[in-house]
Amino acid sequence: MAKTLKEMDRAELINLERLAHILKGLSIREFETLEILLDENSTNAINRSIKELNAGERIPIDEW
Repeated sequence: MAKTLKEMDRAELINLERLAHILKGLSIREFETLEILLDENSTNAINRSIKELNAGERIPIDEW
């Protein structure tokens, strides 16, 4: 279960503030990339596609 802010020690609060600052500074492109990387289904699909590509299991673009 998530800790409440009152239960967090000072170091944890500083890290959250730093994370919030970093997230606010992301461009739209960076934020969308982060969303994809955090989505397990998307990450699995990307990894599967990379494995297929490396194994030579690709479809030529004119056959799409």
